[in-house]
Amino acid sequence: MDLTAAVDVIRAPLGEILPRLSAALSEAIAHRAVAELSGNCPHSPFKTHGGPPGEPGTTITSAEMAAIAPMAAAEGTWQGRAWLAGAEVPVLAVHSDATARGALLVLVRTEEIPAPAEALAAARALWDLVTAHRDRMAFEAVPGTLGQSRAAAAARATAITELVDAHGAALSALLGVLRGRELDDRTARDRAVDLAVSTLAELRARTDRDQALVEEPAGDAFARLAESLRPELRGLSVRLDLGPPGTEEGADRLLAADVANTARAVVRAVVHAMLDEQGPGRDGAPRPVHRVHIGWKVGEGELRATVRDDGPGVLRRTALDARRVGERLAALGGRLDVDAVPEWGTTVTATVPLGPPHLPLGPPHLPLGPPQPAREDPLDGLGARELEVLERLARGRRNRQIAQELHISESTVKFHVANILEKLGVTSRGEAAALAHAWGATGS
Repeated sequence: MDLTAAVDVIRAPLGEILPRLSAALSEAIAHRAVAELSGNCPHSPFKTHGGPPGEPGTTITSAEMAAIAPMAAAEGTWQGRAWLAGAEVPVLAVHSDATARGALLVLVRTEEIPAPAEALAAARALWDLVTAHRDRMAFEAVPGTLGQSRAAAAARATAITELVDAHGAALSALLGVLRGRELDDRTARDRAVDLAVSTLAELRARTDRDQALVEEPAGDAFARLAESLRPELRGLSVRLDLGPPGTEEGADRLLAADVANTARAVVRAVVHAMLDEQGPGRDGAPRPVHRVHIGWKVGEGELRATVRDDGPGVLRRTALDARRVGERLAALGGRLDVDAVPEWGTTVTATVPLGPPHLPLGPPHLPLGPPQPAREDPLDGLGARELEVLERLARGRRNRQIAQELHISESTVKFHVANILEKLGVTSRGEAAALAHAWGATGS
């Protein structure tokens, strides 16, 4: 494996990195499939390439990858047999600690012979390079990558919601039947109930693992920002004052990875702009920046990051535009405010919405005036299947009719209706129907 192969891998579009990585490793380590589980790819932390080792229709799961992770993390690489997609197969697992959350790469081998030490070292080096490269792309929050991330995140969230809804409905219905008094076989019923409960728990555990890979508490995100800034300011006579979010400022609020990455990238760019654009004061004498204060606050629908210095107060928006600050914020529908007061310093406030952006057509831009409060769509929290049920409910369909139209059972419809009422915060089908008409979910 040479450097040319590494360059080819990291220059690939995001969706082609794993296939190219597999091709680069294939000569030294023969394999038929590869999978990754990483925390630096917000929209798709779990990916696979190649044919699954089990029967047709089976797939490698994130739970199977998570079971291998501790063994690879201990030594950096691990070779052995593991269960993947319903089959026990020889695998090579490679762990990277190039990022704070780590990343796991698993190759499904085509032979039992262990890979030689030089091949393992090359595989680990390449995986570290890929992991660090993608982490930098996420950390810098490049608008193009960010847009792709948001689009894929929305599709992925829909798929997860549909999967959980479908499995949850089926298992809840199973529990209802098995707990019925008409069943006499106590042993069979108990075993079936245990199986259903454990399956529900596994579904929830998978959702929690997925969430942990794509979200992080605001307090932890701010701490990562501080860790990245301290080394850069160590050689300068600049005091860094940090105002990390406390409980009241939303330290425990979970931030989507693209929101956290954008906020960190914007703050870093603002700090560097303040240090580079110091200039003289009104009397012409140099007025360097001696102190930079950074604070975060997470509200109901947005993250507000404030950066304030004690410099000459000459920073202009053009200096921030040169560092793509406005472009990064616009990718998420954010805004930027610059308040430069000569002789007193500059305060820059960046606001990042926590929810998906509603971007206008045309080139990105920032609003010129103060933001107008937006109405929050109460239907945003519903899954795709729930929206289909709500649409028919709003048209006066009964549960049996909805079940026939959607080709699902009546008990599944009841399950979805109960979830819809709970998520919308209403107590009747009529109230839910009124909301559906008000927010255009009736298909008319």
